[in-house]
Amino acid sequence: MLFTDRAEAGKQLAEALRHLEKERPVVLGLPRGGVPVAFEVARVLGAPLDVIVVRKLGVPHHPELGFGAIGEDGVRVISADIVRRAGVSEQDIASVERAEQDELARRARAFRAGRPRVPLEGRTVILVDDGIATGATAKAACEVVRAHGAARVVLAVPVAPPSAVEQLRARADDVVSLSTPALFSAVGEWYRDFSQTADEEVVALLTRAAHRDTPPRRPVRTTEVDVTADGLTLAGELALPTDAGAVVAFAHGSGSSRHSPRNRAVADGLNRAGLGTLLFDLLVPAEEGDRAYVFDIETLARRLTHATRWLRERVDVPIGYFGASTGAAAALRAAAAPGADVGAVVSRGGRPDLAGPGLGDVRAPTLLVVGGHDEQVLDLNRQAQARLRCENHLAVVPGATHLFEERGALDAVTVLARDWFTRHLVTGDG
Repeated sequence: MLFTDRAEAGKQLAEALRHLEKERPVVLGLPRGGVPVAFEVARVLGAPLDVIVVRKLGVPHHPELGFGAIGEDGVRVISADIVRRAGVSEQDIASVERAEQDELARRARAFRAGRPRVPLEGRTVILVDDGIATGATAKAACEVVRAHGAARVVLAVPVAPPSAVEQLRARADDVVSLSTPALFSAVGEWYRDFSQTADEEVVALLTRAAHRDTPPRRPVRTTEVDVTADGLTLAGELALPTDAGAVVAFAHGSGSSRHSPRNRAVADGLNRAGLGTLLFDLLVPAEEGDRAYVFDIETLARRLTHATRWLRERVDVPIGYFGASTGAAAALRAAAAPGADVGAVVSRGGRPDLAGPGLGDVRAPTLLVVGGHDEQVLDLNRQAQARLRCENHLAVVPGATHLFEERGALDAVTVLARDWFTRHLVTGDG
């Protein structure tokens, strides 16, 4: 099989991968030549596109022999066996890794032009290259993607030798190759046009894909509202995009209000995806500075339940909860109440451990999102997840701390929340 160019190969490869469309995968291109192929695959499957930037760690004086690989956000995969057999010292490992880390960071910045890495936690990931020769880079990419939390890894290429395909089946859950010629010497011989892919082309394709993947902003009607709950009038803001498929009520934590910049950023992302949002104050001004109210999860949950009834009188679409910090505990306790009218819950840096003994009564699909560097809260979420009996998932945002202030961290939260609510509230999947 002879391909005209990488774009044509990508279109053919996409057809062979259509069965994965229902899994809502993420497509990753191996730069540089794999990105034009991956662009076509992502376009046909309607999937987000990103690059997978990996660097092989080569044995000193024998750099073609890799003793490991590194990826972004500190991901590293080391083969203890090769390190031992090749006599690689700790000093050698540190030296090689330091040099490759600098190049990895440079390439990632250049290719993405400041955009955050697409989160892979719990996702089906399709790794795409323009072909495989030895398979060394593909092996490293598979390991790095798994370390980033991918639930399933599919390696897809237009052409590869049979021996490489067989070896890679041990690293990926599936390997798709359109052509596996027995007589194979180089990837380029299977393309009419195999001209070098420039960095500028990679950047341009990723930018086009990012613009395509961003949902168009629908007209949003935003109204200042007074939410009646628990015998109080709570100030709020109801944002309803045209033909909103669902509405998400936000439960703020630690005494913050509807003006929380982080929650408002997430709400804006949900609005862009056609989801309505209700941001309202769970506490009145006199209560906000009193820790007795801030940590009164029962009262917060009761007010959220009342607000949900208030909202139900105004919208006729599924309702979800987005809770942050102590607000997440309130959202989960409200979702655990008998007859709770909630279709999905997302917790950001939440304290589900404060939801009480009823955590196992939550029936709504629940996503727990925690920063990778928020170690104490991450441990609490893992313990709470073990008590959940509903469909649930723990997503860790690499490199993020409790407030998700790191560059791209809040964008990752928004994408995770958007996908979870769209899946469970709008499409009804799960």
